[in-house]
Amino acid sequence: MLTLFFIRRTTLAVVTMKNLLESGVHFGHQKKRWDPRMKRFIFAERNGIHIIDLQKTINAIKEAYEAVRKTVLANKAVLFVGTKKQAQQAIEREAKRCNMFYVNNRWLGGMLTNFSTIKKSILRLKKIEKMEVDGSFNSLTKKEVAKLLKEKARLEKNLGGIKEMKELPGIIFIIDTKKEANAVEEAKKMKIPIVAVVDTNCNPDGIDYPIPGNDDAIRSITLFTQIIANAVIEAENEAGLEVIESLQEDTTEEKAEVTTKLDFEHLIDKEEYTPQETNIEKPEIDEKYAADYIMKDDTQESADESVKESEDKELE
Repeated sequence: MLTLFFIRRTTLAVVTMKNLLESGVHFGHQKKRWDPRMKRFIFAERNGIHIIDLQKTINAIKEAYEAVRKTVLANKAVLFVGTKKQAQQAIEREAKRCNMFYVNNRWLGGMLTNFSTIKKSILRLKKIEKMEVDGSFNSLTKKEVAKLLKEKARLEKNLGGIKEMKELPGIIFIIDTKKEANAVEEAKKMKIPIVAVVDTNCNPDGIDYPIPGNDDAIRSITLFTQIIANAVIEAENEAGLEVIESLQEDTTEEKAEVTTKLDFEHLIDKEEYTPQETNIEKPEIDEKYAADYIMKDDTQESADESVKESEDKELE
């Protein structure tokens, strides 16, 4: 079953050239705004705008897809990052779809390098939420309640996407490395692999899995984010299949044990089976038959003795 799943995954394309063209992934920035380090990903120039080589984009997507899948199979989290307006909704929607964490409003300094302090802010957010539910606000003044609600809204806006994140993520997905430069630097410092969409004005160096593509169009951003979310979901489904198969194997072993026991019992019923230690009841013997049997036996013994005595006399 698992083998068939693997075959199906490899035969289906992660993304097609048609999807990329329809989403406008091939459009780069103006020539005057380009970064020379992106030269290897540029196909041509049209009307002063660079055109990205989509064949290289597809290959990069496949590598990033596999990296994300392996990370999730290793029970590590994926962090989606995109704070520009075009990416906020797509980042939140797709991260929630695959049950992963996201940052879509503002990257707070130290979110990775100083995660212990960020966790304190998360605990503060959870504490205010608990106060709101358990009725603690009833004992406070309106001014104090308003102040707490304002603090909660601010924390929720910046930390709501990582509220349940207990440890650092295993991999980070970034839209627009130029805008999210702080996130890139922190991930490098913490040695967290980076999957990032890089436009013609970005620096692909230092990115573990750069995906050349348009990072400004909403449709392009949505497509890239959906692909990464699909990788997460597929890995989770794959892990679920492994669990199901292990349960099926255990069930098969139990059935085999039961079958062996039934076959053994059937063998006992069909064939002559004599255990080593048995308790067999002795049959009842008629008293008259027993007396006759004993008298017969005594008469035979006396006859044998007389014959033996006569033979001894003859020998003398």
